[in-house]
Amino acid sequence: MNQPETRRVKPLIEAKRDGDRVITVNFREKNSRSKSLVRRVWNAALGPGIFAWLSLSVLACGFPALAQSQQPPDQRLTGSISGTVAGQSGRAIVGARVSLARKDQSPIQEVLSGDDGQFSFANAAPGPFQITVATADFAMKAASGILHPGETCTVPRTVLAAAPVVADARAVPSQAEAGKNQSDDQKTQRALGVVPNFFVAYGHNVVPLTRKQKFELAWKWTVDPVTFGLSGAIAGVEQAQNDYSGYGQGAQGYAKRYGAAYAGIVTGTFIGGAILPSLLKQDPRYFYKGSGSKRSRFLYAIANSVICKGDNGRWQTNYSNILGNLAAGGISNLYYPAQNRDGAVLTFENALFGIGVTAALNVVQEFLTRKPGLPDYPSAKH
Repeated sequence: MNQPETRRVKPLIEAKRDGDRVITVNFREKNSRSKSLVRRVWNAALGPGIFAWLSLSVLACGFPALAQSQQPPDQRLTGSISGTVAGQSGRAIVGARVSLARKDQSPIQEVLSGDDGQFSFANAAPGPFQITVATADFAMKAASGILHPGETCTVPRTVLAAAPVVADARAVPSQAEAGKNQSDDQKTQRALGVVPNFFVAYGHNVVPLTRKQKFELAWKWTVDPVTFGLSGAIAGVEQAQNDYSGYGQGAQGYAKRYGAAYAGIVTGTFIGGAILPSLLKQDPRYFYKGSGSKRSRFLYAIANSVICKGDNGRWQTNYSNILGNLAAGGISNLYYPAQNRDGAVLTFENALFGIGVTAALNVVQEFLTRKPGLPDYPSAKH
């Protein structure tokens, strides 16, 4: 007969001998202390702490969904905006540039109107908006509105008016104003930067001089310092050659020759450049050609000593220059010495000399004194 198993129970209190001392160990208390220490570690590290962390994790995971569920539906639902573009005749406008702008500084969206003039913006965010329609041949037009969440908004038909014709804003001077401007410019012209070059017209669209302007040019030429210097040079050459010996020599003779030379320039300039051109309605200026062969330009310059343009713009015989030189030659007989006066011979000699000088100056004007880059005069309204 089997005996029941007898399990030895470890005593709760055990005595051990350590030399003469007996050490008593309470196993129940030892186990209790071990369990208490483990429990404190568990409670501190894994007990309430892990529960708190798990709770926070659950809340963190659930917060976006909760926030999303609590977000106002107006901010999640988009809509669409559409419309058509047409002209005043009712015909659809194809290719018009349609822009959608919002007040929240969102990027501007752009589309082109289709074959039937329609345009559309899908997935548009709700809120205030502005539609702008622009095209090359029509005036720009804008419309505004408010798109509600999930709404399909149809903008009223956009009718564009034809673009206004912009007139040329440049002021066109009148003929009098243009003539004054040209005359003022000519008063500043100088060959080689020194010699007066007032009686030369450059470019096209040159307006005829008025009577006042002809006299102004003549006066400015006669009082120019270069004119006084030229008279002095002529008097010096004449005295060196003892021309017009009746004037004598020395300072007195030079002064008489100087006065005669200057008087000849003044009378020739005023008669041939102002008085007769005003009476005969002729233009005393040389019109620069500047194009064609050198031979044609040379012949043109020579011919302009005996031909000129009239105030009507037509070419004609230059009676002003021819008669002006004759008149100056005749007047010179009044102040030359009596023994040097030769009547008609001296008069015609002076006239021919004046015409020859005019031809030579025209050649110089055509080939030597043209300033590059001089603009043409603008057209004037009559």
